[in-house]
Amino acid sequence: MNALRLLPVSSVALALLLPGLAQAQSFEPKNIWVNPGFYSAHFDSGRGLENSNFGLGFEYPLNDTYRVTAGTFHNSDRRQSHYLGLYVLPFEFYGVKFGAVVGGFDGYPNYRNGNWFPAILPVAAIEGKNWGLNIAYVPTIKNRLYGAITFQLKYRFGTHE
Repeated sequence: MNALRLLPVSSVALALLLPGLAQAQSFEPKNIWVNPGFYSAHFDSGRGLENSNFGLGFEYPLNDTYRVTAGTFHNSDRRQSHYLGLYVLPFEFYGVKFGAVVGGFDGYPNYRNGNWFPAILPVAAIEGKNWGLNIAYVPTIKNRLYGAITFQLKYRFGTHE
């Protein structure tokens, strides 16, 4: 992979991560959420898209509002994608956190020829002691990206109060 290809997303990611990193608590590995990718319920189900988007991802809470995330998955176009971002979840209603994930993705052949692109996706997070679920809205971008509601099951090891 060409290192220059990563420069735009790295710069944006750093700018997005700085507010959260400034408020970060001490690092504790037991707080890392691990996920096996996504399930995508596509709005245009007749296109033969891949709904099961298996991969490996990580999410680490910096505090109650900010979480860094990174991972890879087999996308709906049956290509490998990578992501890097920051969850910003400032609102909570009946135990469900709401906000957005801001970051970058790659691997979509119809969008920037598979190169990195920025994204802001509305998200809701439901979390227990060890199990959680992220639900995100992916908008349709005509002839580039197929819209969906995504479901990302996540788990964290260790004892949590």
